[in-house]
Amino acid sequence: MDKGKGTQTIDDYIKAFPKDVQKKLQSIRQLVRKLAPEATEKISYQMPTFYLNGNLVHFAAFQNHIGFYPTPVGVSAFQEELSRYKNGKGSVQFPMDEALPMDLIKRMVQFRIDKNRTKGYSRKK
Repeated sequence: MDKGKGTQTIDDYIKAFPKDVQKKLQSIRQLVRKLAPEATEKISYQMPTFYLNGNLVHFAAFQNHIGFYPTPVGVSAFQEELSRYKNGKGSVQFPMDEALPMDLIKRMVQFRIDKNRTKGYSRKK
C-alpha cells in the first residue's frame, strides 16, 4: 500500500488510503497534535512526520500494518511492551487487523517530546 507516495501534505497522504486506514492514521495524528501542539507537520521520508527540535515521530500505512517510527531511543525505552509487535531499530509495526495500542503510542510520543525538549538533545551520540 504505497498510496501516499509523492504527497506533499499529511492531509493528502491520509486521504489516499481507504476509510478504515484513514481512521487509524488520523488517530495517531490527533494524538500527537494534542500532546505536542507546537510541533510542526511535514512529509519526510515520504511519511507523515512531526518535528519538534528535531524529528519527533513518523508514521505510515502499509499493506498489513501501520508503521510507527519513534526513533531508536523511543523503541528501546519501550522494548518490553513492544515485544509482541514486529519492531526494528527505530520502528514498530502495528498489525492492520488489530486496534492501535493508543495508550502505548501516547506514552511513546510523550517520551519523545520529553527527549526532544531536553537541553542539549542531539540526534547522534
